[in-house]
Amino acid sequence: MSEQHAAWLARMEQQSKAKQAQFMNHIAGRLGHPRMTEKPEQPYRGAPSFWEQFNWTQTEKEEQFMKTFQSVGGHTAKFSTLEQANEFIVQHCEELGAKYIVQHNDAYLLESELNKRLADKLPEAQISIWNTDQEKQWIKEAAQADVGIVVADYAVAYTGSIVTLSAANKGRSASLLPTVMYFIVPIDRLHTRLGEVLNQFDELEREQLPAGIHFISGPSRSSDIENDLTIGVHGPGVVYALLVG
Repeated sequence: MSEQHAAWLARMEQQSKAKQAQFMNHIAGRLGHPRMTEKPEQPYRGAPSFWEQFNWTQTEKEEQFMKTFQSVGGHTAKFSTLEQANEFIVQHCEELGAKYIVQHNDAYLLESELNKRLADKLPEAQISIWNTDQEKQWIKEAAQADVGIVVADYAVAYTGSIVTLSAANKGRSASLLPTVMYFIVPIDRLHTRLGEVLNQFDELEREQLPAGIHFISGPSRSSDIENDLTIGVHGPGVVYALLVG
């Protein structure tokens, strides 16, 4: 590199740093304090110890989850058995007149034969089990579905969140695209804090991590620049969380 080129680069770097300093000084001035040049002290790294110890009873977890999920427009119900939850879903699908239903290829669901019960009650409806037909374009199938049925991998009571993991038999589109969603939440998968779920992924090796981890808290919500809230624009407009157990 020539001396002339090196000098030009040094001059350009000085100009860039001067612009950065001017920009940061302007922000500090608008905030009403001198520009900070030292990194602030962080009293906590991660969750404080008292939060790590915080835990609700099973009854409290169920009540708080349902309350929080409902507060953002979701619907909830509690059932003692999966059989009862399936009856609820079948009845609702009949009332909706569902023509196309997509469900995850999940052993928990398949053993209960929910798809067969739906087929018996809705003979004209198409019931598809995720990724069982390699000829189908499954994202398109999910986007056209009236109803999606998914088993939650985890749920978080404090935030009212359902957690689903992507896999070959559990495509994320099945939980994000149908018009109406039913999430079956076994109560032994319900946790108090989000950290209880996230810590489990920290312990996994890279190759063991799922393809996707999705947190769902109620129906799809979208607000434009004027803060007009619209439900169901980018995903399900009606979402049920069915606690089972």
